[in-house]
Amino acid sequence: MKDYKKHFIVPAPPEDVYRALTNPATIQLWSGEPAEMSTEPGSEFSLWEGSIAGRNLEFVEDKKIVQQWYFGDQEEDSIVTIILHPDKKGTSAELKHTNIPDDAYADIVEGWQDAYFGALIDFYL
Repeated sequence: MKDYKKHFIVPAPPEDVYRALTNPATIQLWSGEPAEMSTEPGSEFSLWEGSIAGRNLEFVEDKKIVQQWYFGDQEEDSIVTIILHPDKKGTSAELKHTNIPDDAYADIVEGWQDAYFGALIDFYL
């Protein structure tokens, strides 16, 4: 199991970034794929045709998103926390992803950098 932490600068205000990460219609705009997402704690979500799925744990509007990501029969919960900070260039998104299975780590890191935050940053450029 490994953890991953990184800051991403997104050229948009925190309220726009929050909406882009939680509103299914907006997720579809920047990811190019239909998304199942709600801001209801306890609700399940699915992105990229189910290649990412899990449960929403906590939301603080325009500031924080906490999710559990599913990896098969994993015993320990894999928790994703995204905290949005205002930045002079838009938003500093602080990402922490815990308990990533070793065999999925490289794909997950690449996904965060390219498909997830990479696509989101490109969307606002």
